[in-house]
Amino acid sequence: MAAAAAMDVDSSYGVLQRKQAVYRSSDEGFQIQKEMYRGQQYSQIYFARLHLLRTLLYSLIPSLKPDLPICTVLGLEEGKECIVVGTLYKHMKLKPSILEEYSKERSASPLVRPQNFMHSDDYLVLEDESGRVKLCGAHLLPSVYVTGIVVALQGKENGAGDFIVDDILEAGLPQQIEKPLNSGDDKFVVFVSGLSVGGQSSNPLHFQLFIDHITGHLGDEKEQGIAAQIVQVVLAGNSVEYPSGLLNGQNLSSKDQLRLSEPIKELDILLTQIAAGLPLDIMPGSNDPANFALPQQPLHRCLFPGSSLYNTFRSCTNPHSFEIDNVKFIGTSGQNIDDLAKYSDAKSTTEFMERTLRWRHLAPTAPNTLGCYPFTDRDPFFIETCPHVYFAGNQDKYETDLIKGSEGQVVRFISIPRFAETGTAVMLNLRNLECHALSFQTQIGS
Repeated sequence: MAAAAAMDVDSSYGVLQRKQAVYRSSDEGFQIQKEMYRGQQYSQIYFARLHLLRTLLYSLIPSLKPDLPICTVLGLEEGKECIVVGTLYKHMKLKPSILEEYSKERSASPLVRPQNFMHSDDYLVLEDESGRVKLCGAHLLPSVYVTGIVVALQGKENGAGDFIVDDILEAGLPQQIEKPLNSGDDKFVVFVSGLSVGGQSSNPLHFQLFIDHITGHLGDEKEQGIAAQIVQVVLAGNSVEYPSGLLNGQNLSSKDQLRLSEPIKELDILLTQIAAGLPLDIMPGSNDPANFALPQQPLHRCLFPGSSLYNTFRSCTNPHSFEIDNVKFIGTSGQNIDDLAKYSDAKSTTEFMERTLRWRHLAPTAPNTLGCYPFTDRDPFFIETCPHVYFAGNQDKYETDLIKGSEGQVVRFISIPRFAETGTAVMLNLRNLECHALSFQTQIGS
């Protein structure tokens, strides 16, 4: 636990004192310590997930469905109404196969990758340790669900051996530490993602305007006063972008090696300006120099010789979990939401986010279609406590929503757009969880 150091914000009208907030990281569950790849099978993480969520669902069933027996898949009887708990598997006609990918890449025709792999013939299967059964019925839409979710299903087996679903019981929102809203002073957390420093879409002037704004070097007295209320900046992944063709696995010339190091050096110069005046968390993304599989480990501090000298600089995991003034945050650099969008359908990014929270799992498609570390005794993506703020980086556009749970939970969802493409960051007020977009655009190079 650490308190953000007070920083002075220069103003032509005097000196403004930056507000302070108490920060506590809770990334321990996402850190890989002594685990090693030893040829583990991914079945173990599925077993851990099923055990966790089945125990939770068993505790909910007596109050919600008190008169129905709980059966295993093997114990289903034709026409007998019951509840069965297991892991969903989604059979998808268009789901990519590694053999098909290999054959297409070796063929002369170009490989066309669709944005979404859903098909009208997709269907769901429920699986537990005893067996699996095909699911049908109007209550369970294959377009909503993906492989890896643990649910309780009410229904009965028909003569064809399929399970007709009459009702679905999900784990639901977890318990939340109550935080009185509209209490205390205004304090702000700023989110930005997809800087893509070094990429063609990146405009350094946009990010410099952003830095000058949040550090209080831009704007009138009112804007500088708001800047002095910013207590935390979070960079949610994909901060750099390397020139195409350099990362092809071949030996690089000294000139290419220099080009490869330029984006991270430029990023460090920019982050140093932030860390000199503000607490800064940086998360890795799919394009950053970090491990590919989730949970991504913190970017090495040696990559940031300038900004890492400040105690305000923190290199964090992805997913990232932390608290500021007793407001609980959890978020990702967007890979979990992007993968859901390939294998299911929703009206918005925030709807995908709400589903993962109600399923109690940050990355339900891992390890099936989303790379993750083969944990043997736990599933780190299980959501134990309900956050007050849930964010996802590197999305197409800014979206936000506020939901209230049945037990008084209040959650703010934030979809953070790619800054290099939109010039947009997001500002959240800790006092009332209200948020708005910050747009930084210029005529030159826009």
